[in-house]
Amino acid sequence: MRKSLLLIAALTATPASALAQDYPNKPVRVITALSAGGTSDVFARALGEQFQKVTGQSMIIENRPGGGFNIAGQACGDAQPDGYTICLLPIETLAYNQFLFKKIAFDPKSFEPITNGFYVTAGLVVNSNLNVKSLADLAAASKVKPNTMSYMSPAVPLAYFMEVWKKESGADIVKVPYRGGADAANAIMGGSTPVAFSGMANFIPHVRSGGMTLLVVDTEARSPLFPDTPTLREVGYKGPLTPAWFGYVAPKGTPKAAIDKLHQVIVGIASDKAFVERAMTNLGLIPIFNTPEQFAAFLRENTQLAERIVKESGLEPQ
Repeated sequence: MRKSLLLIAALTATPASALAQDYPNKPVRVITALSAGGTSDVFARALGEQFQKVTGQSMIIENRPGGGFNIAGQACGDAQPDGYTICLLPIETLAYNQFLFKKIAFDPKSFEPITNGFYVTAGLVVNSNLNVKSLADLAAASKVKPNTMSYMSPAVPLAYFMEVWKKESGADIVKVPYRGGADAANAIMGGSTPVAFSGMANFIPHVRSGGMTLLVVDTEARSPLFPDTPTLREVGYKGPLTPAWFGYVAPKGTPKAAIDKLHQVIVGIASDKAFVERAMTNLGLIPIFNTPEQFAAFLRENTQLAERIVKESGLEPQ
């Protein structure tokens, strides 16, 4: 009888238990929603280097920009839930887009949360050749040549601020599509789109060198990187604003053993002070790295807030 029970136990052992023993035993693909050089791409590659040192396996970064960040969401939803594809996705993909689009090809509520990685300090930056030092200066500059100035912003709360500010100031500036931080930096420096309100990671070197001017940041407190720059609240903005963030999720059905191991390794890497300083603080990123359960609760709260902000903004689903 005992041999029979042992045989039954062996035959019915779950794949998850086997997975837990040797996972990962091959490279892990990481889908990101921004182009190469964007905030999530830069961070994902930095974490991937440490991931390989810890596990012996590489992280292969797959950039899927475009479509209002829906292309990456669909790629994540369509991926095999075997633990070897995970996704580093922004607040737009996981919270906002379900209210901004009439139809999207994935269910953001179905993803398996791993950990919410970080908040992104966003800054309103301009090409320094505009010679503006404040929002009032920018509004004035935009009126000199009507219908010629444009700006970029990936996040609904930031774009909503820009539109409110335009109405209040009379600024003549139009929003154009955003693909990623590296592309935005090139467009600002080249002058084709001289204004952006986005994550600061790609702008920091240009602000420090004088090529860009930072007018305001979206955090509650001033950024330690640029302590002389005011926050949105300091310049009098009282409207809805949620900080942008990026979180690690996996396709629906990914084994819990893989989720737990990924969480353990990623959070372990992010607990190293030297890594945080190099790969996060210096890029204007604020660590979160919560548990899968905490991230799930965070997603529910942010989804409710996103629905309210979209309604208050008057945006109609496209």
